Amino acid sequence: MSVRLSKLQKRLCNELQDGLPICARPFDDLAKYLGSDEETVLREIRELRKVGVIRRIGALINYRALGLISTLVAAHIAEGNLREVAEAVNSLAEVSHNYHRAHHFNLWFTLQGESHKQIERTLANLAERFDVDFHSLPVKRVFKLDVRFDAESEGQPVSDVQEAATEVKSEKVKGKIELNENEKLILARLHEDLELTSRPFVPHQLGVSRSSIGAGLSGKELGEEEVLEVIKGLIDKGVIRRIAAVVDHRKLGFVANVLFCSEVAEDRVVEAGERLARFGIVSHCYERETFEGWPYNLFAMMHARSMGEIQHVINKFVEAEGIDSFELLPTAAELKKKPVKYRFE
Repeated sequence: MSVRLSKLQKRLCNELQDGLPICARPFDDLAKYLGSDEETVLREIRELRKVGVIRRIGALINYRALGLISTLVAAHIAEGNLREVAEAVNSLAEVSHNYHRAHHFNLWFTLQGESHKQIERTLANLAERFDVDFHSLPVKRVFKLDVRFDAESEGQPVSDVQEAATEVKSEKVKGKIELNENEKLILARLHEDLELTSRPFVPHQLGVSRSSIGAGLSGKELGEEEVLEVIKGLIDKGVIRRIAAVVDHRKLGFVANVLFCSEVAEDRVVEAGERLARFGIVSHCYERETFEGWPYNLFAMMHARSMGEIQHVINKFVEAEGIDSFELLPTAAELKKKPVKYRFE
């Protein structure tokens, strides 16, 4: 399942996940940093995309800045009905991720909406259609949202992979950010897969004609330089986290993937969550609401090259925190992984 990569390709995977420099020739800038040249870097990135290691390169958008909310949904689906229900869930434009997990609650998906009522209606419609209970677990607190996979970590000691110090960062945005017409238009294009060309931010490379972009402060049509200023502004406002690559972690060798859910006392959940978030194999870490029969409030998504690495982290964490109530939900199959298409109206 994993793909053999050259040293340069591994470095490119890591740097592209960190984000492209926002400048006229980002791939040339990246090439200089890596001691290579722009032509070679673009060729290698195209190859990484061709073999599926890189899924896409585009803007990672903070949906909260668009006034949206999200929840994680869990359901128990009879195996004979799993395919039909999964297809119905996948057809929802507001669903970005959907997984079959090896657990009694075997279907888990993320659902976005403009309000809690909208999300409730969507789940009620699914429940009525399939006679299944869909349990919503909205976020109470974010400890970590940092999906990056170290392509150069293969062969490192387990401790190096698992105890990497990770800064826990808070969200820049507390609510909806109002966007002007230029920001909406450019953001919509950046949400698509970026063109792998020397100057990807010129208007025509973004699929935007100069005439369709509004005038800047000078009254002139926006060109490449003005587009870059708009992008930098969106990043500064917290609407865009970064313009980066989304990789297929399995093709980088991260074949062990587990959702870890633990029950932590309310007065200790912040301290425990911050400690859990600092493990290098943790990509997501949240405090979530619970539901009847599901007391687990601290969630972490873990990715590693083996289950042994994951089990080592879990053993260390639960022993240190004195946790005796938790569940492991291994990923049985990825059913959907596709960014929500936002409307910038």
